[in-house]
Parts: sequence; C-alpha cells; structure tokens
Amino acid sequence: MGSRRLLLSRLFQPRNLQAGGGALADGEPSCRSLRLMLQAGLIHPAGPGCFHYLPAAVRALEKLVKAVDEEMREVAGQKLSMPSLSPAELWHKSGRWERMGPELFRLWDRHRKSYCLGPTHEEVVTELVAAQSNLTHKQLPLRLYQVSRKFRDEPKPRFGLLRSREFYMKDMYTFDASEEAARSTYSEVCGAYGRLLDRLRLPFVKVQAATGNIGGSMSHEFQLPADIGEDRLVLCPEGHFAANVETLNGEQTSCPTCGGKLTQTRGIEVGHTFYLGTKYSSVSNAVFYSAENKPLLAEMGCYGLGITRILAASIEVLSTEDSIRWPSLIAPYQLCFIPPKRGSREEEEEGTALLERVYDDVAEALPHLAGDSVLDDRTHLTIGKRLKDANKLGYPFVVVAGKRVCEDPPVLEVWDQNSGEVLFLSREGVIELLSKVQVP
Repeated sequence: MGSRRLLLSRLFQPRNLQAGGGALADGEPSCRSLRLMLQAGLIHPAGPGCFHYLPAAVRALEKLVKAVDEEMREVAGQKLSMPSLSPAELWHKSGRWERMGPELFRLWDRHRKSYCLGPTHEEVVTELVAAQSNLTHKQLPLRLYQVSRKFRDEPKPRFGLLRSREFYMKDMYTFDASEEAARSTYSEVCGAYGRLLDRLRLPFVKVQAATGNIGGSMSHEFQLPADIGEDRLVLCPEGHFAANVETLNGEQTSCPTCGGKLTQTRGIEVGHTFYLGTKYSSVSNAVFYSAENKPLLAEMGCYGLGITRILAASIEVLSTEDSIRWPSLIAPYQLCFIPPKRGSREEEEEGTALLERVYDDVAEALPHLAGDSVLDDRTHLTIGKRLKDANKLGYPFVVVAGKRVCEDPPVLEVWDQNSGEVLFLSREGVIELLSKVQVP
C-alpha cells in the first residue's frame, strides 16, 4: 500500500509560496486569484492571455467538469465534442464573421480556405442538427453540450483566467418544438446552473443581461459579486430585480417591482444563458417534423458556463489575501497528511509510522478519497512550516501528527480549513470525520 502513497515532494507543482506571485508579463494587471494561482503552482504563463494548467489545477478542473456533467444529466443533456476549427462560410451565413470583428481568431489552410477558432458554437451545432433530415417532434427537446477550449483574441487579456484568450467553457445548445417548450428548457437549464453554484457554495446573483454578439430575445448572466469584477450590476435589496447596468436605459435607481432603492455592485460573470428563438435555425434550416408531418424551425437556446473562469472566480471570492480557499467539492486534493519532523520526539515515538497507517486506513475505508490524499514527506521542515504551506494551498483538511501523537491512545490534530476549526481525534475519529467529505 505504501508505494501508492502520493508524496508531496513528487508532485509537479512549482510552488513560489514566499514570493509576491510569479512570472507575469510586464504591466499585466494582477488580482488575488492570479497571484495565488501563480504562487501555488496551479498555472504558469505561456504567452499573453494563455496559461499552462499544471496538474493540481487540472484535477480541480476535472472535478468541476464532473459536477457540471452531473447537473447536465439532470436536465437530459447529451455530451458531444465539436471541432475548434470552424469553416468561415458558416459564420458568413449567420453574419457573425463581420460582426465579431478582431475578437475572432482567423486562419487559412493550405488551400486558402478560411476558418476561425471557435469562441462559441451556435453556427456549428445548428448545421449539425440541420443535417439530420428526418428529425421529428418526438426527438425534441434536444439538449446538446460540450466542454472544450474556446478562443477569443482579447485586446487586453487581464486578471489571469478571468479574461484570457484561450479558456475552457461548457456550452449547451437546445432545440425545442415550440416557444413555450423552449422557455421551459430555459428555466430548467438556469435551475441547473443555480444548483451547481449552490453546490460550490458560491454566492451568485442571476441578472438580466444584454444579448450582444450571440443574439436572441432574452438573456441572463450568473454573476459572482466581487470588487475585481468587470461588470456593473444593480440589485434590489429585496431580491425582486437584478440587472447588468448595460441593459438599462439611463440611470435606473429604483426597483421596478417594489420601488426600493437599487444597490450597485461589481460582478464576475461565470455563466450566460440566451433564448435564441429561430435566429440560427432559420439560417441553417434546422427543421423538425411536427405531428402533422409539417417541417417547422426548431426554437433554440444556448447556455455557457466558464469552466476556467469559475475556477479563478471561486478562488477570487473565497480566498484570503495569502491563502487559497477552494469550494470543497473541487479542491485538487481533499487531504494533506503532515508527519513529524525528522529527529523529533514524535518521530522517535512512531508518530510517522502511525500517520502513514492512518493515511492507508483512510484510503482503504474511503476508496473515493484514495487519490485525494497527499503526504507531505518534507520531514526536514518543521510541522509549523508545512502547516503554513498547507494553509496557503487550501487543502480542506490537514491531518497532523503533533505532540499528542505520543499519548496512549494516540491523538491526531485535524485542521478543517474552511471552518478554521482544529479537532483532536483518534484514528477512528479521523475516518468518521472524513467519511462525510464529498467529491464529484
């Protein structure tokens, strides 16, 4: 069993926990999440607005995608994967090749055919559905989604993963038989987004939003209130009304429902939903056959969730100035085990062997946490130094073989990072506490 332990010294996570951040292009504005992610070795700059996601960040992203998949299954979402490379003629047909302007990454193949790197996939998915020539009303609603890399040629990439040029997004496209059915789908998917953000314990607001380059007749954003946010929001204190300022005509200061004074805040957009109607289905002739066997245009919606942006935004809003705090569900590792310092009395009293046994017992008793536990084997450092590092990296639980490990029976310290509590528990107590931990 011991050979399968995950040793901190072997992880590729180039930490720079003492320094003020890490290498970033000159003049690129920083923020808490970017600074903490660079310090913790979660990401590394690869070019303006592009980052390497290092193993710990990939673990967090994979957990987030699993949680998203669970919520998408609840609303009958079917996952697919579409090419990033998108033929220009589709974008010409919808009129967005010109409208998107320089934000679109454009390229040519050797035959001088034009393409773009997809920032979003409305044209592509509508063309895919239009190619199914015998689609009937019985097959609707169709709810297709993917999680993939998207590309936007941001004029000024900033704040790390909050505004980058290459990012992960979950985008869903829905096809319904009527406007009424499409609006019902809209409310179901919005509900799924709300549940996901609740599971992550993120304080979000759903606000009325502009339809922008995507189009359609109704749109909402899911925003995390934060000082660093680039969107200005107005909120009714009673919860009757919330909107992005860009949707309002002039300065609206009172709630249209209750007349209460609206408060202003800034937000980070993590999700965006659009009711599209037949805007794209009419261009590609995406039709289905009704019960009377008449071809009708599908009513569409599209729904985006910024996967890498949720990762950075959650660190932005939950963390302290110098320590990461994760939504527990997506922490790269749930547990860090800290054995005694080499040569200490606790080590001589078998503290290390005991802690390693508890590590193995947890993996055996709670198999879902087997790959989620790290052993900080840097025993040349004091427990205090390693505990400080663990605090900065934000493991939800840290199990320490401290002074009381020499008692009979031995007692372990367990730091619950999210509540700030320290518990003193027996081996059985540790396993019981950790049995409540959820991972997607």
